[in-house]
Amino acid sequence: MATSPDPAALYPDIAAQGSLGAAFQTIAAQGGFFVPFTVSESDPLRYAVVTSTVRHRKPLAITAWAVERRWSIRGCESLQDLALVEGDTQDLAQIIQTAQAWHDGTGLAGIRRAAPFVHLAGRYKVPDHDPVRLTDSEWQHLRTEATETEWPEHRALVEAAYAEPALRMLYPFTSHWTLRFSTTTRPRLTVVPICLDAARREGRYTVSARIAGRTLAETTTAEEAVAAALHHLPPGLGPVTSGTA
Repeated sequence: MATSPDPAALYPDIAAQGSLGAAFQTIAAQGGFFVPFTVSESDPLRYAVVTSTVRHRKPLAITAWAVERRWSIRGCESLQDLALVEGDTQDLAQIIQTAQAWHDGTGLAGIRRAAPFVHLAGRYKVPDHDPVRLTDSEWQHLRTEATETEWPEHRALVEAAYAEPALRMLYPFTSHWTLRFSTTTRPRLTVVPICLDAARREGRYTVSARIAGRTLAETTTAEEAVAAALHHLPPGLGPVTSGTA
């Protein structure tokens, strides 16, 4: 069975500093940056975090890859622990720039300009955790994600669902690329018994009450699938409420 390289062998310069956080701190200071890196006690050579000065952001996680010399970043919002920014690079300078921008509360577009390797997940900040705006943010994420996939059927399904007001008012999420809905936001979802699936390159869409459950309808277009979903949608679904209770 293959094993991962020794982190000290893959990252000798990091090992010489004692930890990933310490190495980044040194590099940041040399470049005129001040970034408060926190070291991981359990995996000091491969993991560090950077706190932010804005409350709606969780600490930016920086992880060194185990099989090649590369680093990943992931920055999440505080309520749902969902990514706002992600990315990976071999450029330490861009890691430092991203960490500084995240710490300082720079806008997401500004972070992307500071470090081109950063990928924006499509979500936007909702400091007051308003459930309606969180729902809209999650729709933006799913539409962004669908646009970036090589799966036109899934993209068509997401767009068709978004175009329908009765579905657009619900909190959307996916499970194994199945489009689903909730009447509450994360972290505690109240799932609506409707699932929408798009078969890749087959021109077939399926509506069911649950994943791998009984098929309620099978169509050849995304719009027809959405219309069938509306027919089976439970009555009396109101505006999305917070899932924090």
